[in-house]
Amino acid sequence: MTMHARPQAADLPFAARIDRLAEVAVRVGLNLQPGQELVLTAPLDALPLARAITAQAYRAGASLVTTLLGDDVATLARFAHAPDEAFDTAAGWLYSGMAEAYRNGAARLAISGDDPALLAGQDPDRVARANRSRSKAYVPALELIANFATNWTIVSAATPAWARTVFPDLPEDEAVARLWDAIFAASRVDGPDALAAWSEHNAALHARKDLLNGHRFSAIRFRGPGTDLTVGLADDHAWCGGAATSRSGITCNANIPTEEVFTTPHRGRVDGYVASTKPLSYQGTLIEEIAVRFEAGRIVESRASRGSDVLARVLDTDEGARRLGEVALVPASSAISASGLLFYNTLYDENAASHIALGQAYSKCFVDDGAGLSEDDLSARGANRSLIHIDWMIGSSAVDVDGIDSDGQAVPVMRGGEWV
Repeated sequence: MTMHARPQAADLPFAARIDRLAEVAVRVGLNLQPGQELVLTAPLDALPLARAITAQAYRAGASLVTTLLGDDVATLARFAHAPDEAFDTAAGWLYSGMAEAYRNGAARLAISGDDPALLAGQDPDRVARANRSRSKAYVPALELIANFATNWTIVSAATPAWARTVFPDLPEDEAVARLWDAIFAASRVDGPDALAAWSEHNAALHARKDLLNGHRFSAIRFRGPGTDLTVGLADDHAWCGGAATSRSGITCNANIPTEEVFTTPHRGRVDGYVASTKPLSYQGTLIEEIAVRFEAGRIVESRASRGSDVLARVLDTDEGARRLGEVALVPASSAISASGLLFYNTLYDENAASHIALGQAYSKCFVDDGAGLSEDDLSARGANRSLIHIDWMIGSSAVDVDGIDSDGQAVPVMRGGEWV
């Protein structure tokens, strides 16, 4: 019998490559189950991928796909014309409805691809108020996502505004094509068998997190240019990475792509100083060259060369916004880092470098999977609570990482940004 391998994605028409990405999103990212509903959000410019995902979801047996589209033009119209008091308003009814869908077993899929600098020229106070209002309204849904109550994932689409940011010197159509190529490569859909590639990648991530869990480090220390940071880890923490099983019993990959292993810091045991190694794109504003200092888990000094006013407002969101909810390790040679691109998109840039996250902790990153733990239980173990969860990158080929044993001894974990 003659066997024919599936063609490389790069040799396929664009629509076929989109369909492969949609298949990975549904089969690997979500592992969508027959009869399950799906709540899908996407930028308007990502409509071709949203439609392909919808088709793949119905092929997988979805009972209903509900799509919510965002429009940058409409967002800017709000900042141009809405009364000032409008920026303290958010669609709580929408997020409450999403939370109800997740509690009833619906899956969640978000397509990212927003303009990284959409709100860069807007009033920072209005941006901060709008973000704070949305964050408060989003709490019912965010808590279910953060607690892994249902299967969810994030994928990306190359939109013109995003592509122009990544490739500012190229014509728009060429920039969009280049960005799509980068997305296909990072999402592991450019080989002959994307599903097999993801199975192999998940196995590698599981082996890495199992090794870290075996050490039972009490802290992780980062050292490099502008950085000497010790991140104490929550009591009974567990490292996670790759495919994981939600509380609903469905195994999924929450991020497409993903290169990280991560866990929950102790909100009161972070000390030292740290400098970002990549810009942070937050709600349409670029925040560059972040430098902060922690004392007893809390940021007590902060600055940024660009977007410092937005950073200051983020840190004032609530008490937990100045504390950490996640620490993640990513090798500098990851597929995304090897692309040499700065994506101005947290989903991609966080998978190019080790990172930390301000704000809400993931309750699943504990030895008992956090199942059944109350907020008081999580707090007693050191988990942080906040309206926000914002990742920013602190790793590079110039950063070393050590694990600190319970007796204070340092064990090399990464040297020059690579696993030891």
